[in-house]
Amino acid sequence: GCRWQLFCGMRYEVIPAHNPGPYTGDGNNTYYLPGATPVLIDAGTGDPRHLDGVAAAVAAMPGGAPLQVLVTHGHADHASGIDALQARWPAATAAKMPWPERDRHYAASWSPLADGDLVPAGDGTLRAVHTPGHAPDHLCFLDEVSGLMFAGDLAVSGGTVMIPGSAGGDLSAYLASLDRVLKLGPVRLLPAHGPAVDDPASLIQSYLDHRQLREDQILAALRGGVDTIDALVAHVYPGLDAALVPAARESATAHLEKLRSEQQIRCEADRWSVN
Repeated sequence: GCRWQLFCGMRYEVIPAHNPGPYTGDGNNTYYLPGATPVLIDAGTGDPRHLDGVAAAVAAMPGGAPLQVLVTHGHADHASGIDALQARWPAATAAKMPWPERDRHYAASWSPLADGDLVPAGDGTLRAVHTPGHAPDHLCFLDEVSGLMFAGDLAVSGGTVMIPGSAGGDLSAYLASLDRVLKLGPVRLLPAHGPAVDDPASLIQSYLDHRQLREDQILAALRGGVDTIDALVAHVYPGLDAALVPAARESATAHLEKLRSEQQIRCEADRWSVN
């Protein structure tokens, strides 16, 4: 359905991607910006209901079909719908920051985006802000006039973001990205999952505090003799739903790799210990 929003002159519609799941929650948000340069932010997964939602948004507003699909990063829930979108709107172009081993899974010919690029969008301009950590190619898109930031998987209201430590995630980079966005001072975040965030500084600070707490817990467990990744997950995330254990394992791996890169800990024969 149509959910038009107007924020400080920036008009956008939230179009659900219809892909609920244990890692996507209620499913992805994509965002349509009508105007002189119609843009869709994130591509969904190709669900026909998503395509119909985009079509309804296009029909409801002047500006027509999306001339460009801006993808925040190459994970399948954000990028895999590009082929279906281009089949329906052949003139639509696809743009993202390159991540070659991921991008080759999609038929799209991606236009490369780089940090700081200015992209016409709707009746305004978005600045690409490279925010790696959740994925190496992760971009946020900031409207510098209104302070509105399309945040991809940088943040999610009411939860934390998984850092896939064995699949391109990097916790040190993620913490640096949070610091960078905190300094940029967006007024509202529009995440790819869940509702808008109207106090970005508070949420980001809570993320920084949470990661520090988690790091302290992991170091304490290692000092106490907990030395394998599975034992650490059981210790640090007690009573976790089995469906979420793989995500917890990825996050624990990301913390361990950060600590190892800082030479605080080491790993020998899959057993971790404090230096």
